[in-house]
This record gives sequence, structure tokens and C-alpha cells, in this order.
Amino acid sequence: MTGAVLFDLDGVLLDSSAAMLATLAGVATAALGRRVTVDELPAGALTAPRVEVLAGLGVGEPDALCGTWWDPALATAAGTTLFPGALQGLKAIKEAGMATGLVTLQSRNRLPWLLEPAVLALLDVTVCREDAEPKPAPDGLLLALGKLGIDPAGAVFLGDTTGDIAAARTAGVTPLGAAWGYAAPAALSAAGATAVLDDAALIGPGLLDFATCPAAALSATAHKQ
Repeated sequence: MTGAVLFDLDGVLLDSSAAMLATLAGVATAALGRRVTVDELPAGALTAPRVEVLAGLGVGEPDALCGTWWDPALATAAGTTLFPGALQGLKAIKEAGMATGLVTLQSRNRLPWLLEPAVLALLDVTVCREDAEPKPAPDGLLLALGKLGIDPAGAVFLGDTTGDIAAARTAGVTPLGAAWGYAAPAALSAAGATAVLDDAALIGPGLLDFATCPAAALSATAHKQ
């Protein structure tokens, strides 16, 4: 394989923002014994650690309660779907002979009901919450590349939070931002993303060009940072 394109899941390949907000509200409702709506969640609830969001709502021992209620709440929340162009882009990357990988904070047991079999079949490696120290630590990215046998300099990571960008930079992987995800493009730029892509339709073999191209040659279809 000629290189690797690694992805975060939520907000990058998977449009799950509504489901995640509903899940946070559902866990808070179960914990507090009163109805908590999505409108009551704080700004930035999607990019902050879930335990911090829940603790801010008054939930005691949020980590333990997430272990009990998170999966049922997520499984029954509003459906998730791939962003338009994501599946086609993954197929194109594979057809070009490049490796693909997923580095996500989701648990492995959730992947079969969050992603269709056709998507999972296009991923050469998946690193989940239980496999490595979560981002912004670089451990998950390095684990994925180690399994693929690819040097960090030959890989890019497409993420949608500042933690994703920090993890890639620490791992020595070229960090790319997804403007359609959870964090604002300006935040991804400030965190050090090499480029912030405008649309999931840009997912494809061309992403790996960012690992070797000088800044002046970055694609005009992305925001050069």
C-alpha cells in the first residue's frame, strides 16, 4: 500500500450530531429523574467530553452512568447516516491501493449498528475507545499505523475536533480538518490543521497529497491554512 488515510468517525464519516445530542439529553434525563431536552445542553456539547457536559448539568458519577445508559440511549436516538460522498470516497481510496483506517472514541461494539457492513468492509483497521488512550493522545493513530505497517509521514488523519488535530500533530501525521463536523473551521485551523476541507465529497485518494505537497500547492478546493 502506498500510504494511509485515517478518519475520525462522528462528524467526519458519520452524521451523528442529532443522535449524540439526544443521547446526552437521554442520559441526563435518566440520571436526574426529570426531562432534560437538547435545548438545555450547553454550547459546545458535541466537542466537550461527555462526562464534563453531564457533570455540568448536575449528573453525579457521569462516567459510571454512561457505562449503564449511553448505549441504550444512543441506540434508540435519531438515526445516524453517512455524509454524502463518504462511501464513494472510501471506495476510491481503496481502489487507488491506499490503506484506510478509523480512529474513534466510539466503542467497538457500537460499530455494527452505527455503520453499514459495506463501510466496515472498506476499513483496513479500526481503533476504538477500548484499544488506546483516547484523542488528543496520539496512541490510537500510532496503533492504527503500526498495524498497517505505514510510517506516520505517509499518512493523513481527517478529523473534526481540535483534539483530532492535536492527536495527529503529536503522532507526526498530517492533520486535516472536516468543516462539516462538530468544531468550527476556524477552531480547526487554529489547532494546526494543514487544511480544512469544505465538503465530505472531497474524501478520496487526493487526501494523501496533503502528506507530501508543500503549502503553496494545496488544493484550491480546500481552505489552505
